[in-house]
Amino acid sequence: MNKKRAETTLFLIEFLDGKISTGDSDKLDVDLDFKRIAGVKEGLNQYYEIEKTTDPFSFNTGRVMAKIGINAREKEPTKMGCSFIVLDNKPHLTEKGIEYLAKWVKVLYLVTTNKEHPAFKLKSKFNNIEIIFYEMKIDLYDLLCKMKIKYGAKKITIQSGETINSSWIREGLIDHVSIVIAPCLIGGKATQSFVGGESLHDEEDLKKIKSLKLLKCEILKDSYIHLFYDLIKETKIDKK
Repeated sequence: MNKKRAETTLFLIEFLDGKISTGDSDKLDVDLDFKRIAGVKEGLNQYYEIEKTTDPFSFNTGRVMAKIGINAREKEPTKMGCSFIVLDNKPHLTEKGIEYLAKWVKVLYLVTTNKEHPAFKLKSKFNNIEIIFYEMKIDLYDLLCKMKIKYGAKKITIQSGETINSSWIREGLIDHVSIVIAPCLIGGKATQSFVGGESLHDEEDLKKIKSLKLLKCEILKDSYIHLFYDLIKETKIDKK
């Protein structure tokens, strides 16, 4: 493991078919939808209990934050001890959403390439907003090094979507995978999966495949399963 950067665990809930969303629309949301589906809602709380045991630094994206309704929340949040690292270029987060996050989390690390991001306006108002700005493209390895060396984040839990998950994995920046499997099948070609991104095209691309070593398989209640893996860094491909 690279000692210069933070140690990472990719942590998500997925369905048996590898999907991480209930459909291809932002109107659909796992946190809300699962609570309504018989056979799924009964064991869902186990995922949230496991989530409480994850690292004190959690990485996500502005798109995910917006999808779960951060921009529209009215109720004053209860302060928690976890810090959020949020990648947001578009931006997906509004001033209202950033203000909510700043009140909610210990420290908000906003990572962006957008000079006009609303977080810049709010930085003077909240002393727990740190902006990590990249001129052109966000360097994920550099981000992990900054988080460890400058901000003391030795371990980070990654909870992002399929595209950025692919980047973390393809760049060899994930150390562990912790997956809660919910007992249902979703399907749908356009429905988000655990890992998305560019498909592999030829034999040379096989080296991008990451093998896993299973460390724990826990059978939970109500047909849920929790799997924990280490990623094997060196991908060896046998010759034909």
